Amino acid sequence: MTLLELKEDRPTPKAVYNWRVYACAVVASFASCMIGYDSAFIGTTLALPSFTKEFDFASYEPDDLALLQSNIVSVYQAGAFFGSLFAYATSHFLGRRKSLFIFAAVFLFGAGIMLAANSDRGIGPILAGRVLAGIGVGGASNMVPIYISELAPPAVRGRLVGIYELGWQIGGLVGFWINYGVNTTLEPTRSQWLIPFAVQLIPGGLLFLGLFWIKESPRWLFSKGRRDEAMKILCWIRNLEPIDQYIIEEVRLIDRDLERYEREVGRGFWRPFLALKKPKVQWRFVLGSLLFLFQNGSGINAINYYSPTVFRSLGITGTNTGFLTTGLFGIVKTVLTFVWLLWLVDHVGRRRMLFVGAAGGSLCMWFIGSYIKIADPASKTDARMDSAGIAAVFFFYLWTAFYTPSWNGTPWVVNSEMFDQNTRSLGQASAAANNWFWNFIISRFTPQMFLKMKYGVYFFASLMILSIVFVFFLVPETKSVPLEAMDRLFEIRPVRKANKIVMEELQAQNAAATRVSPEDASSSTDEKERRSHQEEVAESVRAMSR
Repeated sequence: MTLLELKEDRPTPKAVYNWRVYACAVVASFASCMIGYDSAFIGTTLALPSFTKEFDFASYEPDDLALLQSNIVSVYQAGAFFGSLFAYATSHFLGRRKSLFIFAAVFLFGAGIMLAANSDRGIGPILAGRVLAGIGVGGASNMVPIYISELAPPAVRGRLVGIYELGWQIGGLVGFWINYGVNTTLEPTRSQWLIPFAVQLIPGGLLFLGLFWIKESPRWLFSKGRRDEAMKILCWIRNLEPIDQYIIEEVRLIDRDLERYEREVGRGFWRPFLALKKPKVQWRFVLGSLLFLFQNGSGINAINYYSPTVFRSLGITGTNTGFLTTGLFGIVKTVLTFVWLLWLVDHVGRRRMLFVGAAGGSLCMWFIGSYIKIADPASKTDARMDSAGIAAVFFFYLWTAFYTPSWNGTPWVVNSEMFDQNTRSLGQASAAANNWFWNFIISRFTPQMFLKMKYGVYFFASLMILSIVFVFFLVPETKSVPLEAMDRLFEIRPVRKANKIVMEELQAQNAAATRVSPEDASSSTDEKERRSHQEEVAESVRAMSR
């Protein structure tokens, strides 16, 4: 294999890698555009002169202002925490697609409420609207990775789930730059700060409209016994006929997985909770939680939500200068997300990227923290930066280059892959809730940290070093492994060899199946199962034709 060659678990027709599966992933990822935009625009909006004047920020004491700003930002994460949990219930009863309809509508309602805020009504509508918008994005952050992973062929699953992360970065890029634009082109009136709030409606509206076109997850339909509908959608997404061998094998794998969990766990809303008694299930929930602890422990959301504050700590002064530096940060993240999405995640793999990102990012953070400790640039009155300050800014962008193609999106990819069908919704709900919980902690206390601790906030560097140890010993490589083989992957020790062993087993099974003679095959259990599935497929075809 070459570095850029896709690694398939079995021979896959080219038709499987068609435009439909990519289009469904793109439409669903409008949800991440609204998440990324909301995460990025609020920090610079709070620094707009028109916004600070509208709500009289000058009248607050520093501690009180830091508390108000953190509340404006963090109520969104609090809403997202509960939204990600609500999504488990809606997903179980209504499916992935209808759940996204609900959360897109909640987000749009919340974004609309924010537009009612002004100096007379106070900041209350913004706080209430951000809670509702948070519920919407929290639910969407649960649903979209699951939905995409269940549609995706294994060889490009990381790439397709990565589109979700790309949408996040594109939304963030717009969010970082929009306030630079309104601050340089518009007078500091209410309209200046209202425009960034109104733009939230665009990605939310595109998601809501796009949901009328995309299909429900076939795996969810199979789990609910809606086989004819599931077969029709699966064939549409794969661009294959129902009697194609690839379809027959995929349905057989799905059925085997469902039968096994019917036997071991059972179906029902509460059954996955009962499955948490099993250590192997508990362990994957713990891994998902820790992945997002270390992701947020990198410091990314301190930068996303309070970028002007972060750059001010490096000695960058002036509203437009801070906005410009923040905008460049957004460009670097977006460009590198493209690189990660198109080449790295499905070729280099998850583990290797997490190693490189954590090691390089930690070194950069140590340099930045040392500079702030020694030079104390925030206390200087001279607006010009010395060579050490310029180096600190360079290392900040270098940190972004290490972080973005590693810890930015990879935890979402791994969490979307590693749970079985019966615990996937609950597992993703747990992972998303943990993401928003740690997100909330960071956003709630970052202003106070910068106000009181200064350089001490770069304890993030230590957490990035710890994440290397965590990944090396505990997180297996999930690249190219079918969803139905994840249980086997997580059974193998040491974890660094698990992916290689599972892929060799799958390839050996496929080779053995192709070597079986017709006489032997006719009496084999697998062949009988295959013929049974062919009969079911034929019945599904007849049902669809009716």
